[in-house]
Amino acid sequence: MEMASVTIRGCALCTVTLLNFAFVFLSGADFIRFISFRAIYHNITGETTLCQDSIPWSEALQDRSVLKSLVMDAALLALFTVQHSLLAWLPVKQACQSILGSLNRTAYCFTTALALQILMHYWQPVTGAPCLWSVRHAPWSVWFPLLCFAVHFFCWAIICTILMMFDYPELLGIKQVYYQCLGMGDPLSYKSSQAQRFLSHLRHPVCLELGVVLWLLPALSLDRLLLALTMSVYLALAHSLDKQDLAFLCDQLNCKFQLLTEPHRAKAPSASLDSKHKEK
Repeated sequence: MEMASVTIRGCALCTVTLLNFAFVFLSGADFIRFISFRAIYHNITGETTLCQDSIPWSEALQDRSVLKSLVMDAALLALFTVQHSLLAWLPVKQACQSILGSLNRTAYCFTTALALQILMHYWQPVTGAPCLWSVRHAPWSVWFPLLCFAVHFFCWAIICTILMMFDYPELLGIKQVYYQCLGMGDPLSYKSSQAQRFLSHLRHPVCLELGVVLWLLPALSLDRLLLALTMSVYLALAHSLDKQDLAFLCDQLNCKFQLLTEPHRAKAPSASLDSKHKEK
């Protein structure tokens, strides 16, 4: 009877985690479309009017529809940043861990994806104000959006690669539930002290690529400026890596490249990011 209850609980945890994985994955795809390709596509096709350059700034900033959109967008950004920071705050994180257990990381990813969905769904484009810049003269009106598309695609490919390198199942909470079902405890406890220190400082491993995606656009509207500026400041304030973390990261990358180029000669690193056994 006890074995059956444990099995049912494990199946329930796995189901919740996999459903959350699907939701987070789809939200990530929506976020890429929202923050990157939608703006470039509209700029290439002219399907949507992004700005009104004929309206002076003094008049645009007094327009109630423009101010209403900016206030709405600022509130959505505040919702996302508060959620993303509050649940990562140590006292709240420990409280959630004591309540949710192995589902703590899953809940964090779910609420983050939910906040992003709300932000994307209710975002208000500001079309009644001039653009801060806009590439509209031939031939750059065609070539520059295509260049932006290529750069954005390359940046998102790098972001996805980095996320895969940093243990994607653990980032989404899948590994925590898997270890819990096997009675192995927290997967973080199997990592070296250097790796634990590095991961505690690493809030956002893709700051540079996200910065490029946020700012490199053929046309920068007022709402996009608000989005790019808020997220850039948030990424900068959350950055806490130091020289010791950088040295550890370089060591890990060198070991990864050595394993790829000389798999038969490469040796395991002394302080790996995800060791299989605890140090005794």
